[in-house]
Amino acid sequence: MAEKDQQAYASTNGYTRSNDHESAGTTFQSEEELKRQKRRKLFMYIGIFIVFQIIVMTVFGLTVMKVKTPKLRLGNIEVQNLNFTSQTSPSFDMTFTTQIRVKNTNFGPYKYDSSYVTFLYQEMPLVQVTIPKGKAGWRSTEKIGATAILNSKALPSVSNLGSDLDSGVLKLSSQAKISGKVELMFVMKKKKSAEMNCTIEVNLATKGVQALECK
Repeated sequence: MAEKDQQAYASTNGYTRSNDHESAGTTFQSEEELKRQKRRKLFMYIGIFIVFQIIVMTVFGLTVMKVKTPKLRLGNIEVQNLNFTSQTSPSFDMTFTTQIRVKNTNFGPYKYDSSYVTFLYQEMPLVQVTIPKGKAGWRSTEKIGATAILNSKALPSVSNLGSDLDSGVLKLSSQAKISGKVELMFVMKKKKSAEMNCTIEVNLATKGVQALECK
């Protein structure tokens, strides 16, 4: 009887040990699989992060770090005084106020040197207005008030001024160029020049500007 009990105990104990070994092996395999899954996720996250950084740097380089040429334009022109005659000695004199606008669309200030705007009649200079040295802040427009006093005294007598005055419209033009530097991230500086060419049509009957186009 005792011999049977020992055999039964040995049989049961052996089965238990076998189960313990199988359970331990299964647990070890599960831990290894979890580690592999964690490593795969880590590599995947690193890859996503690298791709995201490349996209951010590309967008940053194409937008923020790309230096654009500032624009130089005239604002509205308000005629203060206008006198003219188209008779024997055609002539005119005019005073007007306007704004000289420096538009900077960069992500950094644009510092420019002093210059001037030249107002002309049929490519002949009439007067120059000074553009003082200044700065247009990042993504902003610097507005400079200006007053111009024009007269036809300097024009040659062979000009077509008489016929133009008889037409009722006095056509003028303006030209300007400023030079300066755009500063990005307080480190990088890029030289940029802005130019302006405008055509101005003054209605002599209303004594006002009927058309202003700049490019």
